[in-house]
Amino acid sequence: MTGRTYYAPHGGLPPQTDLLTGRAVFTAAYAVIPKGVMSDIVTSCLPLWEETRAWVLSRPLSGFAETFSQYIMEVGPGGGSDRPEPDNAAEAALFVVEGELTVTVEGRKHVMRPGGFAFIPPASRWTVRNDSSAPVRFHWIRKAYDFVEGIDVPEAFFADEAEIAPTAMAGTDGKWATTRFVDPADMRHDMHVTIVTFEPGAVIPFAETHVMEHGLYVLEGKAVYRLNQDWVEVEAGDYMWLRAFCPQACYAGGPGKFRYLLYKDVNRHMKLGAPGAAKHFG
Repeated sequence: MTGRTYYAPHGGLPPQTDLLTGRAVFTAAYAVIPKGVMSDIVTSCLPLWEETRAWVLSRPLSGFAETFSQYIMEVGPGGGSDRPEPDNAAEAALFVVEGELTVTVEGRKHVMRPGGFAFIPPASRWTVRNDSSAPVRFHWIRKAYDFVEGIDVPEAFFADEAEIAPTAMAGTDGKWATTRFVDPADMRHDMHVTIVTFEPGAVIPFAETHVMEHGLYVLEGKAVYRLNQDWVEVEAGDYMWLRAFCPQACYAGGPGKFRYLLYKDVNRHMKLGAPGAAKHFG
């Protein structure tokens, strides 16, 4: 794990002497939830989880995230759940940023440590436990799987960032690279969770404007991010949600690498019309 760091929130409350002015932003096109907002009083408890609290970073909501929900989970020693997911249609991606997590899927046990990634398909039998003596903190991304007739549902798998070679973006001399946990050509997957790394001074040199919704959690470093028409400073521990077609670009500020965990929806047709709307032919 040499050279890789992963920011994890620890909660707490700011002192009464602090100014309340902060960097939190919520707009129709994007949101920024800075690390200072992730205090004790904004955590949520989940049913059938023990010794656990969660920071909910995004959820399906009118005017906000449409395709996914993302939590940062904090599970104390001995905590976890034997029934973590209440929705059989939900797939999951887990990424550990601190501590040790034991995940059992269909009877097979896996121990995950910082940098560890798991994909869990819908309707899986799985459990999570913290069998260590210290808290574990991990991201849990949930999405309703988009089934396609003739395409199999992907199987569960586990991976480690340290064992995956980053893919450099063309023409960047490796200064902008993506660590991919899933083969982009694998059409079974309807979401990608990756780690994007920028060397100091590297940039996204144009305003990306595309259909994919994003969740970005800054794992390391700092940058200035272009979101719609605004420039926003972000640092390790901050979270950004970007609506589909929100223009986006960034400058990595240094002095070290700028790295973030990225969610995006992929590989599916766009839904037409309102859900349940009648269609007439002829």
